[in-house]
Amino acid sequence: MSKIDELILQYCPNGIEFKQIGEITKVLRGRRLTKSLLSEDEKYPVFHGGLEPLGKYQQSNRQANTVMIINVGASAGTVGFSTVDFWSSDGCYCLENNESFLSRFIYHYLLTEEHILRSKVRRAGIPTLDAIVIEKIYVPIPPLPIQEEIVKILDKFTSLEAELEAELEARKRQYEYYRNQLLAFEGKEVEWKTLREVGEFIRGSGLQKSDFAESGVGCIHYGQIYTFYGTYATKTKSFVSEELAKKLRKAKRGDLIIAGVSENIEDVCKAVVWLGEEDICISGDSSAFRHNQNPKFIGYLLQTDSFFQFKKKYAQGAKVTRLRSGSLPTFRVPVPAIEEQERIVKILDQFDALVNDVSIGLPAVIKARREQYEYYRGKLLTFQSLVNS
Repeated sequence: MSKIDELILQYCPNGIEFKQIGEITKVLRGRRLTKSLLSEDEKYPVFHGGLEPLGKYQQSNRQANTVMIINVGASAGTVGFSTVDFWSSDGCYCLENNESFLSRFIYHYLLTEEHILRSKVRRAGIPTLDAIVIEKIYVPIPPLPIQEEIVKILDKFTSLEAELEAELEARKRQYEYYRNQLLAFEGKEVEWKTLREVGEFIRGSGLQKSDFAESGVGCIHYGQIYTFYGTYATKTKSFVSEELAKKLRKAKRGDLIIAGVSENIEDVCKAVVWLGEEDICISGDSSAFRHNQNPKFIGYLLQTDSFFQFKKKYAQGAKVTRLRSGSLPTFRVPVPAIEEQERIVKILDQFDALVNDVSIGLPAVIKARREQYEYYRGKLLTFQSLVNS
């Protein structure tokens, strides 16, 4: 901060000039490509409606180190940056580079204005952001030496965060590998049973999101299982009134609460192990699986590749995915001694905490680094304005 202050005192002691984006550069709209033209074998990523490439194309229409603003779809108003040459479709605006600013500096600054861009998205029909909204955004234009120093500092934070995210992805793959290995029991003598033989399924009914209350009896709606909860839970996000709770079916401590439907195969039949002390209500399109095994052991079995392949075999439905009626209870699982189940759970719990726990695992470290970046970004990009001078 002291070096930035020295540079500001040297180059612009009276403040920084702010200009509208439309005054300093052009907002370029891309050109749409049909999906038939895209191939993963081509060189250049194609951006349309999101920061994940839609595919790859043989040509590029934008150069590396360019600021992008998504202008259609659910991600409209999102600011991005490409470090490689790419193809911009008509769902992705780009800022034309010139010598008056560093594109990376503008990128960092626009992240602070992203909430404004999102608020200006037209929501009727397909969400759309108009180019004029971007053109009217005011941005600071300090001398290049100041821009360079700020970019240097902020990029250190983003680089560290990227390294941590890469580490997290590697750990997730490692976790999945060991989970599959530990639960395969290849070459070991172990009894195998169907879920029907291990326990019973209790179908939920009646609970709607509109029934949620500020307090009362805890409840889990099936949609929350794959959007909010992890492997297990001891507290619920939502509640229902005590009066309604009397009419609803409940899960007990040790039950698995299993989502009966979702929008994809990955999430259908995702389970959360309930380890809270109180009975909780469950919604329709979910089931409580009650058994006498280690609850987390059964929960981890429903995260394996073998269970995913089972789901692929029996999944049905286009917009809403569910398993063929009566198929889930036929899934076969290993049933080792409880002591062996506990040993495996202890190992997998350590991996699970490392890759998923937002208070102690890698996600917590990434969150802290992101907050640190946002704090210094706010400090470094707050300037005394000369916009009306």
